[in-house]
Amino acid sequence: MAPPGAFRHLALALGAAVAALGSLLFIAWKIYFRGTGTGTGWAGWWERELQELREQQSRNPPDGTLDWRQVLVLGLDGAGKSSVLHYICSETAKERIAPTQGFNSARLYAEGLEMDLLEVGGCENLRSYWPHYLSQAHVLVFVVDSVDRSRLLTARQELHALLAEEPRLPLVVLANKQDKSDALSAAELHDELALHSLSGQREFFLLPTSATWASLSTATSVLRVKSLLITLLSQP
Repeated sequence: MAPPGAFRHLALALGAAVAALGSLLFIAWKIYFRGTGTGTGWAGWWERELQELREQQSRNPPDGTLDWRQVLVLGLDGAGKSSVLHYICSETAKERIAPTQGFNSARLYAEGLEMDLLEVGGCENLRSYWPHYLSQAHVLVFVVDSVDRSRLLTARQELHALLAEEPRLPLVVLANKQDKSDALSAAELHDELALHSLSGQREFFLLPTSATWASLSTATSVLRVKSLLITLLSQP
């Protein structure tokens, strides 16, 4: 028969092993949700990342007087607005980001500008609120899913309704997801969205984009959007 102390040591060892296994499972669970982008784990990580970015930039703003500008980022749900916003802010791409249920925002400092980037969700019940955000915007970025042919008419209608509200607001349309083999080209989207009907008084740009790792150094990099925004917002 084993001495009583041996059972005590065995119980302690088993308890420590169970605790270590529990910790490993918890870490694996967090990594899984970061990688798949499903559930509340990824959404919470995205919110924490944006919050950390805002706090860091608020703590360390550049010296001198800055001109405040707001960029309004809109588009139908699933168009890739959150990926574009994340890419512009961090210059990295994510494979999956949870859909925006309300809005996301971030702040950037560049070229003497304080830029607030505001993304409003694109699901049907949120689109009616879009016009309320136009009055504060200096540039409208409208993101279109170049693969989603079935909703191009809806995207066109929503875009032109916004433009009717603010006839002079500069517009940047992003023909997103150009990395997909079945994506419509920027020229095709120009026709599908009836962009030829825009007033000549409005500054307008149409850019093909891809918010993916493979597109970091290509002609469809979202970093081109950041450069364009700085140029537009730096104008007197």
